[in-house]
Amino acid sequence: MALGLGVRAAPFTYAAHALAVAAAAMVLVWAIQFRGGLAIEATNKNLIFNVHPVLMLIGYIIIGGEAIMVYRVLPTTNHDTTKLIHLILHGIALVLGAVGIYFAFKNHNESGIANLYSLHSWIGIGTITLYGIQWIIGFVTFFFPGAAPNVKKGVLPWHILFGLFVYILALANAELGFLEKLTFLESSGLDKYGTEAFLVNFTALVVVLFGASVVVAAIAPVRLEEPQGYAPIPEN
Repeated sequence: MALGLGVRAAPFTYAAHALAVAAAAMVLVWAIQFRGGLAIEATNKNLIFNVHPVLMLIGYIIIGGEAIMVYRVLPTTNHDTTKLIHLILHGIALVLGAVGIYFAFKNHNESGIANLYSLHSWIGIGTITLYGIQWIIGFVTFFFPGAAPNVKKGVLPWHILFGLFVYILALANAELGFLEKLTFLESSGLDKYGTEAFLVNFTALVVVLFGASVVVAAIAPVRLEEPQGYAPIPEN
């Protein structure tokens, strides 16, 4: 689906790639340098929680965004190949997102913290569920066993729109997650104007810009079509 935005997708895919690298680096610096590192098992349960934002951002948001943009990033690649890459990347994002949620539950359970009490957690469970449904429907309709051509044609616009809706919901929930965690930290004594607070806020801003670039890249055309009846101005 490409809308008449008057801009090509390519610049936004370049911007998204750069912002993805920046966001990934920033969340890793936050988790490792400021929050003490990552751990699957630890007596310090905060290290277990740190896996959550890292996997949700890098695995869920960034890889999911790359999956959405793949048709714009590889416009000349064989369609079946691009479709397979799209499917695989979304599958990886879905799995890493589910694992990231598991580590949030693991941290809460081992720390004696209640689960599913916040808007962030409610939207998070809803979003990963919708993401999974979207992936399954896409797999069955477009990959295997595959629907009839006329069914694919009818489903495709809804697949794109629903996919973008779920992705935007995931982005919004990531922002809620940053806000919730930073609020908890600041209520526990973290300097509101300190380096870590600024890092978290700037990471959240970079994620917003990344998400916006992904969405615009997804709906912008690969190349601009000349308007009907258009004729270039002659040089002489």
